[in-house]
Amino acid sequence: MTTGFVDEPRLAGLMLRETARRAMAGLRALVRMPATAEPLMAGPRDYRRADASVARAFYVGHIALGGHVVELHGRPLFQNSDEPANWLAELHSFAWLRHFSQSGDALSSEHARALIADWLALPRRRRARVSRDHETTARRAISWMSHAPVILSGADSAFSRRFSQALAAELRWLRRTARSAPDGLPRLRAAIAVALGAVCQPERRASVRQATARLAEELDRQIHPDGGHVSRNPGVLVAILADLLPLVQLLQARNQIVPRGVFSALDRMLPALRFFRHADGALALFNGAGAPDNHLVAAILRHDESLGEPLSQMRQTGYQRLAAGRSVLLADTGLPPEPGVSSEAHAGTLSFEFSSAGRRLIVNCGAPQRLDGGWRRLSRTTAAHSTLTLNDHSSSRFSRSEALDRFLGGPLLPGPTRVPLTRDDGTHGQTLVAAHDGYRAAFGFVHERQMTLSEGGTVLDGVDRLFPSAGRGAKLEAQEPIGLVRFHVHPDVRVERIGEAVRLAAGEEVWWFTADTTPEIEDSIFFADAGGMRRTRQITVALDCLEQPELAWRLERG
Repeated sequence: MTTGFVDEPRLAGLMLRETARRAMAGLRALVRMPATAEPLMAGPRDYRRADASVARAFYVGHIALGGHVVELHGRPLFQNSDEPANWLAELHSFAWLRHFSQSGDALSSEHARALIADWLALPRRRRARVSRDHETTARRAISWMSHAPVILSGADSAFSRRFSQALAAELRWLRRTARSAPDGLPRLRAAIAVALGAVCQPERRASVRQATARLAEELDRQIHPDGGHVSRNPGVLVAILADLLPLVQLLQARNQIVPRGVFSALDRMLPALRFFRHADGALALFNGAGAPDNHLVAAILRHDESLGEPLSQMRQTGYQRLAAGRSVLLADTGLPPEPGVSSEAHAGTLSFEFSSAGRRLIVNCGAPQRLDGGWRRLSRTTAAHSTLTLNDHSSSRFSRSEALDRFLGGPLLPGPTRVPLTRDDGTHGQTLVAAHDGYRAAFGFVHERQMTLSEGGTVLDGVDRLFPSAGRGAKLEAQEPIGLVRFHVHPDVRVERIGEAVRLAAGEEVWWFTADTTPEIEDSIFFADAGGMRRTRQITVALDCLEQPELAWRLERG
C-alpha cells in the first residue's frame, strides 16, 4: 500500500477517511439493543420487473444473479460463501423475492419462508461476513418490507415473530450506522430504508418525521440542481427512484408529511432520467451505467409530470443533449466525480452516444454485470468510450495499487481539471464545443471536440482537435503520442467499409461515416447487454498529433 500512496498522493486522504468511516461504523454496530418484534404494516411497492420462472429456478438450484450462474447441486443456498462477490451481494440482498411474489401461490410463499429461515439460521458472524455492508443490508430490508405479504402468507406465529425481529434488527443497525455508510448510493439507500422502516412499523410513527428529514438532507446533498447524481451515473437515478417513489406513495397513503426536500428531489430526478433516455428506451452508457432495465425506467417515468421535450443540458452534472428530427446525441462534458463517489465512474470525458429512429448507432461500451476477469477496469478506460485516446492512455487515472482498489473500491482519480463548453442552438442546427485537459500532464495536449447536429437531424458533423498546452517540455516533444478516435458501434448495427466510407445499417436506418483520414473497422466489446457481453465493432480513425492535429468526421443518413 505504501507504493500506492507514493504514486497517488491524493489517495492518502481517501484512505484515512475510509478507515475512519469503517471504524465509526464498527463502533456504532457494537451497540446492541434487544431484538423485539415490531408489527409490520403493508410494505412499499416494488417497481422492478418480476419473472415467476426465476422463482422456479430456485427450486432446482439454478441461481442466476449478478451476471453469474451457480448450480447448487443439492448444497444449501446460503452455504456458498466462495462465489463471486457480486453474486453474493445479490443473493443476500433478497431482491429476488419479487419473483416469488410474482408467482403468488402458497408454494412460493412456503419456499420464500424456507429460504429466509435458512438465512436466519446462519451463525451471526458468518452472516455478517458476507452480507453486513450498508447497501446490501438496506436492499435486504427494503425487499423484506416490500414482499412481506408473500413471506408471511400462511406463516405460523413463531416464524412471523422471528422475521419481525430480524427486520427490526436490520433497521436498527441501519439507523445507528447510516451516517457512516460509504458516500453516494449506499448512504442514500440506507436513509431510504430507515425511512421506509419508520413508515411500515406503526410503533415507530414518532420517528417518521426525523427519518424523512434526514433523507431529505441526504437527497439535497447528493442530487444536483439539474437532477443528476453526484456519481454522474445515469443508472443510479433509476436505483434511487425505484426505492424513493414507493416511500413517497406510502407517506401520502398514510397522511404523513412528505418533506419538501424529498418532493424537490423527485421533481429534479425524473426529468433528468428522461434526459438520458434514447428513443429505444435505453439509458446512455456513462460513468458506470450498464445493462438497462427498460421496463423499470418506463414504470418510473410514468410519474414524470413534466411536459415538453427532455432537457437540453445538465450543466451541474456535466452532460449535453442535442436532438433534431429522429436523432439524439448525448455527450459527457463534465469533470469526473469526486474520488469518494467515483468507484464506478469511467474515464469518458467528451465521449458521446448517438441514436436515430429508435436505434442506437454509436455507443460507449458500458459497465459489465460480471466484475471479474479485469472486465470492470477495462470498461472504465477511455478506450471503451467513443472519444479520442492518446497512446491508449485514459484521460482520467486509476490507482496502480490492487490493495488500495480493494479497500477503496477503485476510485477514479481525475485527470481533467477544466472542461470549458460553448453551445449554439441556431436555425441551421445545434453546435456543441467542449475541451478537456486530461492529457496535459502526461502528453502536453488539450483535446477539443466540436459536434453539430443539422436542423433535420440527418447529419452529424464532428471535429476533434489537439492543442499543445502552454509550457510543453522537451521531454514531451521528444516522444509524440499517437491519437486514435474511436466510435463504438452498437452490436445490433451492421458495419461494413465501402471504399473510403463506412456503412452502418440498423433495421431500415442506414448511415454513412466518413472522415479526413480513411477509417478502419476493428473488434470491440459491448458490456452493457442484459444477456451478457457481446462482440461488436468499432470505427477507428488515426490522428497525427504533429502533422494532423485536427480530424473532421461526418455521420450522414443515407
